[in-house]
Amino acid sequence: MQTIEYIYSAHSAFAWLGSARLMQICARHGARLIHKPINLSPVVEAAGGLPFAARTQAHVDYFFGRDIEHWAEYRGVAVIHHRPTHHDNALTLPNGAIIAAQEMGQGADALAHAILGAHWRDDADIADPATLAPLIAGCGLDPEPILRAALSDEIQTIHAANTAEAIARSIFGSPTYIVAGDPFYGQDRLDLIERALTRRFATSRWRNPSVG
Repeated sequence: MQTIEYIYSAHSAFAWLGSARLMQICARHGARLIHKPINLSPVVEAAGGLPFAARTQAHVDYFFGRDIEHWAEYRGVAVIHHRPTHHDNALTLPNGAIIAAQEMGQGADALAHAILGAHWRDDADIADPATLAPLIAGCGLDPEPILRAALSDEIQTIHAANTAEAIARSIFGSPTYIVAGDPFYGQDRLDLIERALTRRFATSRWRNPSVG
């Protein structure tokens, strides 16, 4: 079975915009997602990106305003067209819940899609266990063991390792997809992901630390 390493955060607008399309691609090609939720800000900054607060208003207005509107309309995805109310809350619990579901072999794909949608479509507080519990149940999963595991040392060690790995591989941001060691940054690369699952791209002449 082919796999796609899926590096993203549970509050990523562009992961949400590409989520349904990504699931369609996986279903069409029988590919398995390997979820690697990360603490996004350290990854972006380690790759040379500016913290959100340091970006110009023009940058924010376009990339986190108009560009989201463009892609939402193009993909038929519902989003709120402003920064979600709880966007700056910690990612520890929602990322941990996705990791826990994957470690338990229980529907990480559906849960990731549900959490991203709750944040960007419904303006929900995904750092609140009371918000996550019905989302988990809605995926046909038992909320109690997933929520209990999400903040455990074991799961948070994986979360930290995902973040460290993303930094070591010079990942730029969320979402990044890796197919057979070949990285693709941004949900606007999903057509390239589908092509890579059927026919690999030629080997790059450039050194890329995300490979391997």
